[in-house]
Amino acid sequence: MSSRHTAIPVKLAFEEASLRIPIDCIMPLRTISASVKKSVKYGQIAASIAEVGIIEPPVVARDATDPERYHLLDGHLRVEIVRERGDTELVCLVATDDEAFTYNKRVSRIATIQEHRMILNAVKKGVSEERLARALNVDIASIRKKRNLLVGICPEAAELLKDRHVPIHVFTELRFMKPVRQVEAAMAMVTMNRFSVSYARSLVASTPDDQLVAGKPRRMAGLTEDQVATMQRESENVDRQLRAVEQTYSSDQFDLMLAAGYVNRLLGNVRIVRYLAQHHADILTEFQKLSDLQKAA
Repeated sequence: MSSRHTAIPVKLAFEEASLRIPIDCIMPLRTISASVKKSVKYGQIAASIAEVGIIEPPVVARDATDPERYHLLDGHLRVEIVRERGDTELVCLVATDDEAFTYNKRVSRIATIQEHRMILNAVKKGVSEERLARALNVDIASIRKKRNLLVGICPEAAELLKDRHVPIHVFTELRFMKPVRQVEAAMAMVTMNRFSVSYARSLVASTPDDQLVAGKPRRMAGLTEDQVATMQRESENVDRQLRAVEQTYSSDQFDLMLAAGYVNRLLGNVRIVRYLAQHHADILTEFQKLSDLQKAA
């Protein structure tokens, strides 16, 4: 007896061919402030574009009413830089859906790992280390460290940290751990929103010996065996708490989304807002804070 399976077509996230688009037809979703333009990162990207060009094209989506105009989903700094350079056109990837919130939530092209991938792409295209160093305004040793950033790092841990601004030396600490422990450490850093080298070292120090890479003992200076044992117990407690939070996170997030939506509907009613302003100004203030937080998320 044979069975038939209906193939479900998979929708491509991007159009098959990149497009050269007039910059005036690209509509940014946010403006680049003067303070951002004065930042070190902005200067590095500008120097990189001047030296080796744009390695990763910006991402746009066609406007629903005018197919000749495009909404900029990712690459605001790159587009602003080439606009200031006087360029009139730019090669872009065209997304098939305008999901800017989702896309930008998950992609950060100037995060540490993304910078590493940019350097790898440049090297594959034949750009020398010396030229990259000039483009990023750093020394060659720094380029080599960034090029080898993920050597000894398991893919799962790298995936967790790919959109984060993580100091390079954090990856040095992660290499002292075996892959499973690397993933646990990366999850702890993401959950706690702590990516400092000192925090990474404390995670290494609290790691049992059987979860450390053979031949790479790592202990913080001045710690006794009792202190290390205490740190290991605390680390295990934190791991258990993380797992407990993970089990309820989705439902809690859903409840919060419903509550925030309800508050927004209340604030959209003029009579309710007037009543709260007259009789419960403190509650109105808290509602407005919640609404602002949701819009900024």
